[in-house]
Amino acid sequence: MKTLRIPHTALDATRIAYGCMMIGGKWDTSPLTAEARTSADAAIRAALDAGINFFDHADIYCCGKSEEVFATALKDSPGLRDRLILQSKCGIRDNRYDFSYEHITKSVDGILQRLGTDRIDILLLHRPDPLVEPAEVARAFDELHAAGKVLNFGVSNHTVGQMERLRRHLRQPIVANQLQFSLAQPALVTEGFLANQKGTESALATGILDYCQLHDILVQAWAPLAGGRLLQPDPATPDATTPVAALITKLAGQYDVSAEAILLAWILRHPAGIQPVIGTTKPERIRGSAKADGITLTREEWYALLTTARGKRMP
Repeated sequence: MKTLRIPHTALDATRIAYGCMMIGGKWDTSPLTAEARTSADAAIRAALDAGINFFDHADIYCCGKSEEVFATALKDSPGLRDRLILQSKCGIRDNRYDFSYEHITKSVDGILQRLGTDRIDILLLHRPDPLVEPAEVARAFDELHAAGKVLNFGVSNHTVGQMERLRRHLRQPIVANQLQFSLAQPALVTEGFLANQKGTESALATGILDYCQLHDILVQAWAPLAGGRLLQPDPATPDATTPVAALITKLAGQYDVSAEAILLAWILRHPAGIQPVIGTTKPERIRGSAKADGITLTREEWYALLTTARGKRMP
């Protein structure tokens, strides 16, 4: 699989990342089951076999069990840790967010313990905390970086203003921003041509993609397959997704790939070098998704997918 250099780092990441949100089984504090362990191992192996070297975690995923079960894969394959890029996120607590120094540093210690590693390659601040004090975040980052616990830092779901506030205090660069982006949620790209148009929709993207390109911040796309809702609409109840699903199926046939690969290829086609984070636990879908790396959609195909998904012509 082709790689991209993560800005401000020496890390060469595969263009597609694997998201470990669901590999821990149930989202509760019950112990990991044998079934969950078997399923997680199959998913991780499928991602590795597809050439993926970037694995995305968060401390809340399956209440920590996703990191715990991933540690088993690392333990069972000596030397694997040094071949991978591990990213995790912190800041979400029960019904609130917390970017305090105490919570960030404590969260990282927990992540390291569950993953069974001495370092995180990238730590992202999860959803923005309205009570954030950037100087406190900077103190946590400085301490974690100096201790070698976290090598690089980034954010998730952050706006331009929120990134600017942090950057005024941080000594480390923001290397990534993980954002919702897909053919079903294309605001990052549509706002550029919808600006100043009367009565147009808005998802408050407010220049995030342009900002990240200007400041060499990798954009990672979460939910790049939009939960599958563009892939298999119910033929008995056709809706607005039916036309784009038909086009995706047509293109998948032309390129001899899965429908998932077409959706990911649409993201990969953007010149910003957006990195989609896939999260399926089904090995066959992981393998099918990875084939997007070998596809370059034409401009005509890219725009056809966008306009069909929106149900509107370009303004």
